[in-house]
Amino acid sequence: MKLCFIAAASAVHTQRWVHYFINQGDEVHLISPVPLRNTVSDGIELYVLKTFPLRIGIIHYVINLLLGIIEVRILLKKIHPDIVHARYVTDCGLLAAFSGFHPCILRPMGSDIFIDAKRNPILKAFIRRALKKADWVICNSQGLKKGVMELGVEESKISIIYDGVDTRQFSPQKRDEGLKNNLGISGAPTVISVRNLRPIYNVETLIKAIPLVVKEMPDARFIIGGDGDQTKYLQGLVSSLGISSAVRFTGWIQHDELPRYLASSDVYVTTSLSDSNSISLQEAMASGLAPVVTDIPANHEFLTHGENAFLIPVGDFEGLAERIIYLLKNKAARDLFGKACRQLIMERSEHKKEMGKITEIYQELTGKKTRKAQMLFKVSRK
Repeated sequence: MKLCFIAAASAVHTQRWVHYFINQGDEVHLISPVPLRNTVSDGIELYVLKTFPLRIGIIHYVINLLLGIIEVRILLKKIHPDIVHARYVTDCGLLAAFSGFHPCILRPMGSDIFIDAKRNPILKAFIRRALKKADWVICNSQGLKKGVMELGVEESKISIIYDGVDTRQFSPQKRDEGLKNNLGISGAPTVISVRNLRPIYNVETLIKAIPLVVKEMPDARFIIGGDGDQTKYLQGLVSSLGISSAVRFTGWIQHDELPRYLASSDVYVTTSLSDSNSISLQEAMASGLAPVVTDIPANHEFLTHGENAFLIPVGDFEGLAERIIYLLKNKAARDLFGKACRQLIMERSEHKKEMGKITEIYQELTGKKTRKAQMLFKVSRK
């Protein structure tokens, strides 16, 4: 099958998806607003857009959207794929939907539906129209599905499919004391956050909790991965709070290195203001970490407060610190949460199984399916 993705090539999730289909033997083309972040591009026909609808003023956005649509139409005429699949509706999804190509699948990511669509009525109208024009919409949580339906999309063309985790790659067995030694935190109880350093992920709340944790547990250490436009601000905040010795900013962690970082930590934290269904959270769960997360709808998809995680109100750094301290001091509780989390991911979000559901949708929409595929497709819609 000849597939065309429209998504950011630098995103780990994009690379995971395209390489899955390359390994299946499909011909994969990728239209991206940015080049690959690394050199892992074997088998991908990559096209980097010259024009892209960056959200810097609505007039500038609309002009660039129109130019981007023209560019995408030209590329699709050249590629002539069997199917187009775009991730993140606000930009790539609009380009795909308004290109006029069918069949077209859109994959909202969360902030496009819960933040972008609510921020500007014009943007909301574009997103609503794009979702309605799509032949299929794939969501990764019940909450995201509900948000898409509230924008007028029929439930009959929505599937819930998780991005999935390779539980062989993300495993407690990947724990590496050598890594901790290199970071200067060997033997220390360790908390990790790997969300990007942008306002939506609210890493500031975690940093504000750190002084309270180290006051109670001076040997606790914190790994803050990711990068973003708040990097300098957050590094300055750490310095001003006098906790530099307890924090390790690692920058963006390559995906093949992430299993070691997660498995070598004890507690995983995400303080995001909004989410759909965080794949980094699922990877941490598969790695056997005990999660402390914000109490937002998406986090209820896999987590239950007190059973396999602690959920705290958004912005409650004191409550966050209290839960971190409890888990770092109670290995039995950490192990209980970690084992329950890993088992849940193995049962509900194994990567290969979830990607198989995507394949069935492709086959259904292109007519390239067997009787067995038809039955599996019906199951994937439930």
